[in-house]
Amino acid sequence: MIKALLILPSLLAALSTEAIARDEISGPVAAEILRVVDGDTLLVEAQPWPQQKMEVYVRIRGIDAPEVKSKCEQVRTAGLDAQHALETLTARSNRIQLTRISGDKYFGRIVADVTLSDGRSAADDLLLAGLVRTYDGGRKPRETCNLN
Repeated sequence: MIKALLILPSLLAALSTEAIARDEISGPVAAEILRVVDGDTLLVEAQPWPQQKMEVYVRIRGIDAPEVKSKCEQVRTAGLDAQHALETLTARSNRIQLTRISGDKYFGRIVADVTLSDGRSAADDLLLAGLVRTYDGGRKPRETCNLN
C-alpha cells in the first residue's frame, strides 16, 4: 500500500508531462457552426466529450483570407467574398468535424482542419475558388492596396 502511494505522484507527473508535450489533438471532434466570422474563422459549439459542449473560435488550418476589417476597400471586398463563400459552403449543414486541433497564436482560438458534413475540406474548397491563400501560421505578408 505504501509503495503504491509512493508511485502515484510519479505516475501523475508522467501523465501530466505527456499531456503538456502533446500540442495537437487528432480528433475528430464534432461541432456545430454558430457563426462564420470571416473567410478563415468560425465560431462553433464543439462537443469534445459526450454531454460536454463548449464555444470556441476555430481558425481553419492552412489558409488565410483577406481581412474584412482592412482599411483597403479592395481587400475588404475580397474578405467579404471569402466570408460569403464559407457561409455558402456551410449553409447546407452547420455540422462539421474538427481534426488536428491545436492552440492558435491568439488566446481563445484554436486551429484545426475543418471537414464539412459531406466530407469535403473547407480549406481546399476556398483555395480552389481562389478566395484565400495558403498559410502556415507564420508571418503574413504586408497588406498592399492598389487603387487604380
